Amino acid sequence: MERITEAFVWPFRDPEWALKLLIIALITLIPIVGTINGIGWMLATLDRLRAGDEKLAPANFSYLGRGIRLFVVELVYALVVALIGLILYIPGVAIAAHEGHGNGNGGLIAVAILLNLAAFGLISIGSLAYTFLLPAIVLATDRGGVGGGLNVTEVFKRSRANPINTLIAGLMLLAASFIGGLGVIACGIGAFYTAAFALAMQAWIIRSFEIGTTSPQAG
Repeated sequence: MERITEAFVWPFRDPEWALKLLIIALITLIPIVGTINGIGWMLATLDRLRAGDEKLAPANFSYLGRGIRLFVVELVYALVVALIGLILYIPGVAIAAHEGHGNGNGGLIAVAILLNLAAFGLISIGSLAYTFLLPAIVLATDRGGVGGGLNVTEVFKRSRANPINTLIAGLMLLAASFIGGLGVIACGIGAFYTAAFALAMQAWIIRSFEIGTTSPQAG
C-alpha cells in the first residue's frame, strides 16, 4: 500500500489532466445523471490503472451504463444508514414536539435530546463504516453487479482480509472526500476541479486496495 499516497499526484501524469477534469466536473453538475456518469468515469479510470496505463479515462458522457450499478448500490447503503438513524430520530422528535406544548416533562425532554444525539451518532458511525467498506463495495459491484455490491458477507470478508490495507484505504478516501468538498469553499474554478479530482483519487485508492487484498500476503 506504499503507492497509495500517490493518489494525490497521479492525475497530473496525464498531459490532458486539466481538460479531462474540467469536462468531468462540468458533467457532474447535472443532477443525478452527472453523478452517475462521474462514477462510471472513475471505474473506467480504474480499468486503465489495472492495465498499467496511468492516464485518466477520456472525459465524455459515455459512462452512464458503467456507473448506474454502483450508484444504485451506494444509494442503498446510504438509505440503510439514514434509516438506522431515523429509528431513533423520529421518536425523539415526536417526544420533543409533544412536550413542547405547555409545561413539558423535563425527563422526557432529556430523553428526546438523547435520542436525537444517538441518532446523529449512529449516522456518523454508519457513514464512517461505509467509507472504510467502500473499496470492497466498489470491487464487489464491479465484479458481480448490484447483487455483488449488496452481498454484505463478501464485502466484510474482503475488508477483513487485510485490516491495515482497509484502514489506509479508508483514511485516504476520507482525504479524497475532504478535497472533493473543498469546491464548496473555494467556489469559482476550484468548485469545478475538486469533485472530479476526488474521483480520480478514488480510482487510484481502490486500485491500491485491490492489489493489497489480492496479493499472496493478503490471502
